[in-house]
Amino acid sequence: EVQLQASGGGFLQAGGSLRLSCAASGFTFDDYAIGWFRQAPGKEREGVSCISISDGITYYADSVKGRVTISSDNAKNTVYLQMNSLKPEDTAVYFCAAVPDLTNYYCGPYGPGMLVRKYRYWGQGTLVTVSS
Repeated sequence: EVQLQASGGGFLQAGGSLRLSCAASGFTFDDYAIGWFRQAPGKEREGVSCISISDGITYYADSVKGRVTISSDNAKNTVYLQMNSLKPEDTAVYFCAAVPDLTNYYCGPYGPGMLVRKYRYWGQGTLVTVSS
C-alpha cells in the first residue's frame, strides 16, 4: 500500500521557521520525484517545491525561492521541507505527493513545473498557520 505521511505543521509567528516531513512507503522511492504543494482557503492547490530522489535535482516556486529548502533522506524514504522567514501568506494546508520520475524530468530545468494532475500519489495535508 502506497503511503505518504506529511507532518510538522503548526502555528507560528511571521518570520519563524518550520520543517515539514513526508514519509513515503509502498513504492520504489528512488524512482520518483516528491513534491510539496499547498492550498490556502478558497484558493487552488499550488506547487511549492519538488525533488527528484535519484539525483537530487530540485525545483522551487518563485514565491518561496530563497526561503525554502527541500531535501531527502533516502535511507529513511523521507523528504523534508525547511521553511524560513515565514509570512502570513504561507498559511495553507501543505501536501506531499509523488510522481514516477525515472528520467529526472519533473523537477529539472526543462520539466513541466509542478502540475497537480501529474502527481500520482498524495498524502494527507498538514496545516501551517502563520500569524502576522
